[in-house]
Amino acid sequence: MSEEQALAQARARIENYRSRIQRLDDNSLDLMFREGRNHNWWQDKPVSDDQLREIWDLTKLGSTSGNCLPMRVLFLRTPEARERLKPTLGPRNVEKTMLAPVTALIAYDVKFFEHLPRLYPIRPEMKERFEGNEALATDFAYMNGSLQGAYFIMAIRAVGLDAGALGGFDKAAADEEFFKGTSFKSNFVCNIGYGDLEGIKGPRLYRFDFDEACEII
Repeated sequence: MSEEQALAQARARIENYRSRIQRLDDNSLDLMFREGRNHNWWQDKPVSDDQLREIWDLTKLGSTSGNCLPMRVLFLRTPEARERLKPTLGPRNVEKTMLAPVTALIAYDVKFFEHLPRLYPIRPEMKERFEGNEALATDFAYMNGSLQGAYFIMAIRAVGLDAGALGGFDKAAADEEFFKGTSFKSNFVCNIGYGDLEGIKGPRLYRFDFDEACEII
């Protein structure tokens, strides 16, 4: 397929979906945003590998700068795998993580730029921008990896599962246990499953209104 044909196909795909849907309906907005909560307790229901693959296939489509895709995910399914994570967790995060059907250790690759020739071929010089500049690469990877982490949470909700994201863990210890000898760095932990409503202990906490957090100039 030529570049012109690929461009025409991409534009046709956008035109096609715009003709079918203009916005999410109320049920979808409730699922994704208005009623979606961070869950701490879990039903005894399995999460399949196919569901995890679907979550990734949605997450990877979210925009990142230069299509850099620095997020890496280690899915901890077995009790043995989560036992390895357990010593790194803060005391309040142990039980909720041990009981989750799946726990995702979300990381970012500080050498993401090695993949840029394939991911962003229209700007081959971008790889050189990060080579030899560890601080720049790390900041870029963390920012875009965190952006992908947010997509990941929304993808979990989109496929009908619940997410329980947490940051209370020893990242350095997790890196030593799971990512030693790699260029991956831990970012946060996200438990995945079907949330148990007994874990919801109160109404949603206050969120800023538009005028408290936004300004139009």
